[in-house]
Amino acid sequence: MPTTPTTPPTPPDSGGSAGLSVEVFDSTDRLTPKALAWLTEHIHKAVLTMGGYGEVRVRVVGDDEMARQHEEFAGVAGTTDVLTFDLVDPEEHARPGPPTESGIFSSSVRKKYVLDTDILICRDEAERHSTAGGYPLERELLLYVVHGVLHCAGMDDHDPEESQRMHTMEDIILSAIGVGPVYRVGE
Repeated sequence: MPTTPTTPPTPPDSGGSAGLSVEVFDSTDRLTPKALAWLTEHIHKAVLTMGGYGEVRVRVVGDDEMARQHEEFAGVAGTTDVLTFDLVDPEEHARPGPPTESGIFSSSVRKKYVLDTDILICRDEAERHSTAGGYPLERELLLYVVHGVLHCAGMDDHDPEESQRMHTMEDIILSAIGVGPVYRVGE
C-alpha cells in the first residue's frame, strides 16, 4: 500500500514557527507512485496557497469503504466524494474565516490557520467524474482535498450561494497552483 509522506519547508511569511506535513495513503492500491507523488505535491501547494499549515492526512478509498464511513459519520447511505475530519480544537486555534481571493494572492493579507485533519477521498467517485470530464483522475482527487481543507478553513456548501462561493474558491486555488478549474456545475 503506497504512501507518500512529505514535510516540505516552512511556509513563507510564517515566521519560521510552523510547517506543513502532507501524507497521502492509497488504501485502494490502484494509484501509481507517480500519481501519488503528483497528488501529494499539489495538495501541499494548494494548502500553502490557502494559508494552512500543520498536518493533512489523506486516505484514498473505494466506494465500499466510503459508503461505510459516510453512513457511520454522516448518517447518509451510499458513497460520496470526500469526508473531512477536522481535529483542531477550536478553543486552541480559532478559524480565520473563509479565504478570499485577495487573501490567496497576497501574503500580507492571507490568514494563516492550523490544520490537523484527516480527509477520506473516494477514488471510484473521482474516476467517474474525471472520465466523464476527460481529465486525469489525480485532478479530481485534488479537488476533493481542496474542498475538504476549505471546510476546515470555515467554508461550507449547504445552500446554493455558499456552494457557489466554495466552488469558485476551489477554481481560484487550483488555478493559482497551475492545475486550473476542475469542478463542473451539475456534478
